[in-house]
Amino acid sequence: MMEDIVAILPILIPLLIVELAFRLYSLIDLFKPHRESVILSKTVWAFIIGLVNFGWVVYLLAGRKDVTLNDS
Repeated sequence: MMEDIVAILPILIPLLIVELAFRLYSLIDLFKPHRESVILSKTVWAFIIGLVNFGWVVYLLAGRKDVTLNDS
């Protein structure tokens, strides 16, 4: 049993690092000033990204849109 876990660690560790990187990117992206959240508030999206498995995928695919800022 322990040998099986040790055998898959070289695959599992990089996947976990990529997962955490995408979660961090999604949280940073969520709170950018030119970003607007769709359907839910930014606070709810932050919880989804942080707590739900692959919640960042849902946010990146369906939960965001750009807001154009006009200074003129």
